[in-house]
Amino acid sequence: MKELSLTIDTDLARKVLTGFIKSEITRMGFSRALLGLSGGLDSALSCFLTAEALGPGNVLAIRMPYSGSSQASMDDAQKVIDATGVQSMTVEITEMVDPLFTRFPDMSPLRKGNIMARQRMIVLYDQSVAFNGLVIGTGNKTEILLGYSTVYGDAACAINPMGDLYKTQARQLARAMGVPREIIEKAPTADLWEGQTDESELGYTYAEVDRLLYRLIDQRYTPAECIEDGFSETFVHSVVERVRRNQFKRMMPPIAKLSNRTIGYDFLYLRDWGT
Repeated sequence: MKELSLTIDTDLARKVLTGFIKSEITRMGFSRALLGLSGGLDSALSCFLTAEALGPGNVLAIRMPYSGSSQASMDDAQKVIDATGVQSMTVEITEMVDPLFTRFPDMSPLRKGNIMARQRMIVLYDQSVAFNGLVIGTGNKTEILLGYSTVYGDAACAINPMGDLYKTQARQLARAMGVPREIIEKAPTADLWEGQTDESELGYTYAEVDRLLYRLIDQRYTPAECIEDGFSETFVHSVVERVRRNQFKRMMPPIAKLSNRTIGYDFLYLRDWGT
């Protein structure tokens, strides 16, 4: 199999992403930002980037555990808070979501996970008003392409500095920025129920799928070329189908076009107004 490198220039990525955070936050008239801090790699890296971009006093990291959440995740989140010096808050969501769980006792783990993700975003957007800051996203490129997120839950944010970094690349940048090693090396999990891990749900590792997605998306390989390059036909087709069917998660709701300047089609960027 032909190897294509996912290695990034971490110094350049750090400069671009911190610059992006600062310019976009200030462009919108704010100087502060907040994010949900789970204790995982992506939210940790997002916190490190935002603290560097805006100064730790202008960043609020919120831990939002459920009664079944891992104490280890809480502890890892605290390590990030200590390392970056950001402001922090803990808001337990158990009493907020349990009444809905009780109302529908046959609720699947997926439904419960989606409810918890959306409740956490309710907390974040409420605190964005109280803190007078914007919500920073923590989803990486791999998750976004695969649709491994909850619409109006962890996918919701004002800006996302992580969205063009594959998981493999996020690990590289996290190492360069000094994210604690145990956070970088632990199994990725949304911590929605005991024993849940991203890779067990997806059915493949991030390392495997990143190599395929990099070919399909960045290098514009066709599925047939990926198969010729040594990837399993079943794997390729399942990933292509997953990317295709989750397009709706990567865009705002489509607007029916009636005018010559339709939002999302012809009217796109605030910068067009001189900001």
